[in-house]
Amino acid sequence: MTDRPLEVSVIIPCLNEEESIGVCIKKIKEVFSSQNINGEVIVVDNGSTDKSAQLASSLGAKVVSQPVKGYGAAYLKGLASCQGRYIIMADGDDSYDFLEIPKLLYPLRNGADFVIGSRFMGKIKKGAMSFSHRYIGNPILTFTLNLFFKAKISDAHSGFRAIKKEVLGKLNLRTLGMEFASEMIVSALKAKLKIVEVPITYFPRKGKSKLNAFSDAWRHIRFMLLFSPDWLFLIPGFVLFGGGFLAFLLSGWSKLSLFRHRFDIHSMLFFAFFTILGFQIISLGFFAKTYSVLSGFSGKDRLLDKLYRYFNLERGIILGGLVFFLGFLSSGYVLLKWAASGLGPLNAVKPTLAGILLMIIGIQTVFSSFFLSILGLFSYKK
Repeated sequence: MTDRPLEVSVIIPCLNEEESIGVCIKKIKEVFSSQNINGEVIVVDNGSTDKSAQLASSLGAKVVSQPVKGYGAAYLKGLASCQGRYIIMADGDDSYDFLEIPKLLYPLRNGADFVIGSRFMGKIKKGAMSFSHRYIGNPILTFTLNLFFKAKISDAHSGFRAIKKEVLGKLNLRTLGMEFASEMIVSALKAKLKIVEVPITYFPRKGKSKLNAFSDAWRHIRFMLLFSPDWLFLIPGFVLFGGGFLAFLLSGWSKLSLFRHRFDIHSMLFFAFFTILGFQIISLGFFAKTYSVLSGFSGKDRLLDKLYRYFNLERGIILGGLVFFLGFLSSGYVLLKWAASGLGPLNAVKPTLAGILLMIIGIQTVFSSFFLSILGLFSYKK
């Protein structure tokens, strides 16, 4: 026993890791001894049916039970149980070498808040990672995270990480599944933590893998999309709205052609659909961004700040009403022309479509303005 403050907590999520958990704990103890570290080992038993928990306890680890299944659930339990100033996180299958703990501790002791052990900056041993994971899955997921959140991470899904306990409160971690790995990085980026990557060695795991490649990958993608309303809503929405409306106008004037085919009335129906769909998606994007700020998922957003500064309920009603009125005039012109012809056959499809499109956009603008005003009533006061 020692009176020194507890410096390091090592958290290991565990689900039937009897073959490897002992090796992992012994390596951690070796590091503690050689580096003169006052530390603890926390093994989070996530429903093991083998002797993993008993073995971990016999080797001096603190074993806590987490009946709620999931990678994130296990870590949330472990994080709530640890006492060390620095927290090390890694799987219990011996694929990450706990003897490399000092590599992750060094940046924390020298100003970093969050350290990721990068397999792609280091070495990946033969058989440790499948071809699809190494050259397709991990690179695509890491690229997506970097693109959506303007990061420069080389290995977003490495399970070997270290973080200062004092910054955990800034992350508000809550996901229970494999997407926890993405949430941790995204939350750290949003909290503007100092993130450092260090090269590590990745070994073939011992025991049976718990990963489900497709479902786990989808959980990561789903999380990143939900936390990035710009890429989920605004960017595709503006593409659909802008492209659809421009194509609608050009085809209405018979100025749009492709491969010698001229787009006309029938194409206008589809372009009108794209325009309306794009506008709806844009509206949902601003709703989502506002909700994200209100719920604490993200901080203040520059685009959203400008929207609420310059676009209030009254201006939305005026703009929507003006657009609706233009559509009403176009439709009214068609009705008058139809009445003048004795209510007979009339070739006025284009102005009719234009009128309907503008009236729909106008009405949606008015009601979207009301909803945005309700959402931003308390967080974006004028």
